[in-house]
Amino acid sequence: MELRDLLLFTIEKQASDLHLTENMPPLIRVNGRIIATEYPKLNREETKKLIYSVLSNDQKEKFEQELELDLSLSLPGLDRFRMNVHVQRGSIEAAFRRIPLLIPSIDELSLPKVAVELARKPNGLVLVTGPTGSGKTTTLAAMVDLINSEREGIIISIEDPIEFLHFNKKSVIKQREVYADTKSFAGALKHALRQDPNVIMVGEMRDLETISTTLTSAETGHLVLATLHTPDAPQTIERIIDVFSPNQQHQVRLQLADCLQGVISQLLLPRADGKGRILATEIMVATPAIRNLIREHQIEQIPTLMQTGSQFGMCTMDKALKKLYKDGIISLETATSKVKNPEEFRSL
Repeated sequence: MELRDLLLFTIEKQASDLHLTENMPPLIRVNGRIIATEYPKLNREETKKLIYSVLSNDQKEKFEQELELDLSLSLPGLDRFRMNVHVQRGSIEAAFRRIPLLIPSIDELSLPKVAVELARKPNGLVLVTGPTGSGKTTTLAAMVDLINSEREGIIISIEDPIEFLHFNKKSVIKQREVYADTKSFAGALKHALRQDPNVIMVGEMRDLETISTTLTSAETGHLVLATLHTPDAPQTIERIIDVFSPNQQHQVRLQLADCLQGVISQLLLPRADGKGRILATEIMVATPAIRNLIREHQIEQIPTLMQTGSQFGMCTMDKALKKLYKDGIISLETATSKVKNPEEFRSL
């Protein structure tokens, strides 16, 4: 069994992920479901051998020191993979996330039109949020590709690891991989400001220093696109503010109120017909009223403004789920498992 064959099989089956784990055959995830392949079960030595077959000596050394490793793999002319190597009960195992070679457009992803408007903003902070595996990276890549196609400028992306590969179109795009091209997100961000960027894309706002530098970058006239693992816009705002110490939070609320342009929160849901998955999106646009609520720390009132802000392109997740259900795209069971107010949803 060769790892290349398993990756080709993953592409062929249109799977989103491949998992190599001890005492199991290789597993793939198709439309959100884990499926065992017909390959033989892997023992501990075979699993390690398959994984180590694609690692350089430096990567093996780094993994053996830290017991964690993230990297990207590319097959010439085929899709790329984001690879995570880890240890489970003493066994070296790996997860591979498939990244299509072609970057889908905003229309192909069924993103609302307001996503195009947010990508065209000259400056400020645009956040894409949602759980792991909800397509945040794909949405960011589509927005960056739109900017790259329409705007002349410098785009700097900081990722861990690099996922979608971008090529210069109207813009010059520089993709920097954490640990390979730079030591940290925060360090790369700090220095990015001296590289004359128009747009900065941050793969993940994962710690205080990165969040702080991201806010500063958005304040200083750049458009910054970033992701967070939060379920909706109000919790995204709370998460950013809560990272800071209490004596800094007032200043951060002012910063965020001034620079935030919008939040796209998303879920990937199984279609009712069983043919793949569909994107459900919640949109918050930073209107003057929303900015004021952030300043005054009245975050709990934001959902009310989102419910009544459809003229600005705003939409709550419950409303998006209701539309997908009424259009017959998702089942009632899928919709009710994700809504915030199930009783209210059923009455709708």
